[in-house]
Amino acid sequence: MKLWDKGVEPDPAIIEFTVGNDRVMDLSLAEWDIIGSMAHAIMLQNVGLLTPEEKQSLLNGLHLLFQKATKGELIVEKGVEDIHSQVEKDLSVNLGPTGKKIHTGRSRNDQVLLDIRLFTRSEIDRIAVKVFALFNKLQSLSEQHKEVLLPGYTHMQPAMVSSFGLWFGAYSESLADDLHLLASARKLNNRNPLGTAAGYGTTLPLKRKLTADLLEFDDLVFNSAYASLNRGKVEMAVAGALASVARTLGRFSMDICLYMGAEFKFIDFPGEYITGSSIMPQKKNPDVFEIIRARTNHLQAVPAEIAMLTSNLSSGYHRDLQLLKPLVFDAFKELEACIDILNFMLTGIRIRKDITEYPVYNSIFSTEEVNRLVRSGVPFRDAYKEVGARLENGSFSRTSTKDYSHEGSIGNLCNDQIQKMAETHMKSFNSKTSSELESKLVNYKLDK
Repeated sequence: MKLWDKGVEPDPAIIEFTVGNDRVMDLSLAEWDIIGSMAHAIMLQNVGLLTPEEKQSLLNGLHLLFQKATKGELIVEKGVEDIHSQVEKDLSVNLGPTGKKIHTGRSRNDQVLLDIRLFTRSEIDRIAVKVFALFNKLQSLSEQHKEVLLPGYTHMQPAMVSSFGLWFGAYSESLADDLHLLASARKLNNRNPLGTAAGYGTTLPLKRKLTADLLEFDDLVFNSAYASLNRGKVEMAVAGALASVARTLGRFSMDICLYMGAEFKFIDFPGEYITGSSIMPQKKNPDVFEIIRARTNHLQAVPAEIAMLTSNLSSGYHRDLQLLKPLVFDAFKELEACIDILNFMLTGIRIRKDITEYPVYNSIFSTEEVNRLVRSGVPFRDAYKEVGARLENGSFSRTSTKDYSHEGSIGNLCNDQIQKMAETHMKSFNSKTSSELESKLVNYKLDK
């Protein structure tokens, strides 16, 4: 079944090439396509294009299809192009002429835009929950190990005194910022394109604000032409937010790869968390973190792929845009896998507590000694030169770190403030699940 069929059958090679993997990919959109059709049917009755009986028949038929979709029993049949065509085909078979009315006032353009936005909203909310769980894990580790000192590096050289509390806390605050970016991408995504048709509206008396309210969008994509022009922009914003999370995970994984090395030995994991070598019995390889690093590097390339797909397109719809779906869909799955395994690995992390006792790290206390002299009245530049001379002649000895008290230092991590910031961002992720939204719509009664 092809919604654009006019009696001339294209060569099968054309169909297979243009459809690509959409029959499989579209199953991710099935529940959302059905939910969007429910809202559309309610609106069509409201404007007089369906009778109450037709509307209810469509809602009942869509409900049965939704149940099939949630059980994994709904498929896009051979010869059917996409999930939109399959849903309309099933409704037409089951409901006759009434089923054929579901596409009234719609194009596949605004239909797929709607499906993708509903799917994306749900996925953003789901990934945000996982990011927040990882954030909380890092916050907990920061508090647990805030007294354990760690050399802080610049230019890959031992530089100043740090702590595991500061290190874990830095990455937790990075995830808090990532949640902010996810919330911003969600806001850009959460506008209703349904009713813009093929990008130029329709002469039918649609009530787009009604479908926006039914589907719990913040507002409309107002300009019909912008609905198509907007494709790629939302995907870029979403991919950028996912890439930001990936960047945090990748850099954290790189630190762990270094800190597990024999030259550092700052952290370790139980044997069941790591892999070895088939020839070198001493090896303890950070394979999980290397794979996270590689996969998150790939995720950071997705925004560039989206840009290359869309940057030279004119306004209006182009079939190139079909290729956006796997980029974004796969990015959610890839990032979720990385977050899940990293959260698991952190349950087994073991922290070494005597690192800064080694003489090789004595020099990282030099800035603290400079500051001690400054507090006693010595001009900073003179104190700097004095401590530098001691380092050169080997007479320098480590000093105290008890005076770290300003916000964000090892003595004042500000974890409570960071926690509040992340919790505030999490309030943005509150959409209903597909089942909750479907239940609301199937039982919806229009006000008299």
